[in-house]
Amino acid sequence: MSTLATKDLTIRFGGHVAVNAVTCSFEPGTLTAIVGPNGAGKTTYFNLISGQLKATAGSVSLGGRDLTGLAPSARTRAGLGRAFQLTNLFPNLSVLENVRLAVQATREGGHRRGLNLWSIWSDHRALTARAEEILRTVAMLDRQDTPVASLPHGDQRKLEVALLMALEPQVYMFDEPTAGMSHDEAPVILNLIRELKKDKTKIILLVEHKMDVVRELADRIIVLTNGTLVADGAPAEVIASSVVQEAYLGISKDADKEAA
Repeated sequence: MSTLATKDLTIRFGGHVAVNAVTCSFEPGTLTAIVGPNGAGKTTYFNLISGQLKATAGSVSLGGRDLTGLAPSARTRAGLGRAFQLTNLFPNLSVLENVRLAVQATREGGHRRGLNLWSIWSDHRALTARAEEILRTVAMLDRQDTPVASLPHGDQRKLEVALLMALEPQVYMFDEPTAGMSHDEAPVILNLIRELKKDKTKIILLVEHKMDVVRELADRIIVLTNGTLVADGAPAEVIASSVVQEAYLGISKDADKEAA
């Protein structure tokens, strides 16, 4: 099983250091929540890991393989999966077609097979069966013929998870997965993440502002502020820190007790 690691990962925008020499490793079987105040560098750190931003210094590796110089698509093939990259992959195609294409991309690994009509038909059936299985898992089988562009927001977020599952990544990366979702829709996404957690060969990273979600899902919390890693540990330990609560999470002890 592979470890995801960042070493001295840094990015500067002019004179501003948005992520400052963050060294951290993430093990399979662990869901790590990345928290901190607005502007702390959480999403920027995610962007450096997934390749949306190019690091000024430092490195990203998975299973000992250096990913630092790879484009986002190459990092996806290497095993990094980030939900937002996949939103509305083909908005005019149906839900089923989108998931089937993601399954096909995973199975083919970028290589086309010879044009054998029987293999094309059998492959098509197998790809469709796998896509339907994933849609059943995310409770979207009844929406399989719906064009992606016409899906409500909650179903689009569920489709992100479905596409991510189709790519069978080593690392699942979720950046505020319930953002913009209604009170009734959010539990569906959280239940899907709970199911993903059962696979102890996977690494899950979660950027989340909602501390009730973090408390419930996280095995570990790391805290960023001003781009610097300032806390790392078990959820109870990190949340109980008055420095973290007041300075980095914006939660006073009294408010936290009331929330509990």
